Amino acid sequence: MTTTTPVMSPAPPTERKLTRAERRAAAAKTKLSSPAASTIAIVIAVLWTVPTLGLLITSFRPEIDIRRSGWWTVFSDPQFTFDNYDTVLYGGSTNFAELFVNSIVITLPAVIIPISLALLAAYAFAWIPFRGRNILFVAVFALQVVPLQVTLIPLLRLYVDIDLAGSFWTVWISHSIFALPLAIFLLHNFMKEIPASLVEAARMDGAGHVKIFFQVLLPLLTPAIAAFAVFQFLWVWNDLLVALTFAGGAPDVVPLTVRVAELAGTRGSDWYLLAAGAFVSIVLPLLVFLSLQRFFVRGLLAGSVKG
Repeated sequence: MTTTTPVMSPAPPTERKLTRAERRAAAAKTKLSSPAASTIAIVIAVLWTVPTLGLLITSFRPEIDIRRSGWWTVFSDPQFTFDNYDTVLYGGSTNFAELFVNSIVITLPAVIIPISLALLAAYAFAWIPFRGRNILFVAVFALQVVPLQVTLIPLLRLYVDIDLAGSFWTVWISHSIFALPLAIFLLHNFMKEIPASLVEAARMDGAGHVKIFFQVLLPLLTPAIAAFAVFQFLWVWNDLLVALTFAGGAPDVVPLTVRVAELAGTRGSDWYLLAAGAFVSIVLPLLVFLSLQRFFVRGLLAGSVKG
């Protein structure tokens, strides 16, 4: 007599209990993907886009039309011209293209220098234990409350004493000084969110601080670096006060914002040129933001659902 062994059906898999962070992430995703949230996002996008569209249309309208009616009348009486751009680019006493290059020369080092220094400082605060680390980090963070206007005169006197006034170096150093506290704080927070097991595994493999920094941590910090780079780029590109104070207003070192400020004329009679000048000045920041948008959003959302 043969006996048959009953075939046991596999037990149904048990559902893993979600962590607090995962529950918060799921709840946030549900709220952000709801029809109401999508509608609000579309309305906000339209409200932000309409002024930019009006600026673009105004920059191509003739002077008489700009003075006489609003940009929305172009749909009933379309009249366009390149005269405003021609006046902005070639009609002033200062070369617009040269100042555009000055802004690039000012902005790029003023973004790279603070990020490079902040990465090293953030790594030290996050992963190198030393005496007084927490106190020093709080002191660096507290520097954010110091208004930059308070430092203008002392820094200018220092630059004059060491014969640096009126050069790009003063603008680079000043923007780096003003950006370092926030950059160190943000990058430190991102570094602390990286699992310590990754760093410990690298140390077990014999990696030193340099290898850990460049091969383990730096690739994971791309969103954070991109997010801060966008903020810093926009801040420096749109700056007028720092550049005028430390560069001295010389045509070979002043940024594009100086020319835009001069477009209205001494009595405000040429205000109609501001639309063309403003739109030219925002082209490069807009391209930078769009190219880094993916990393920028990741950098803003990183750590938002930490448990």
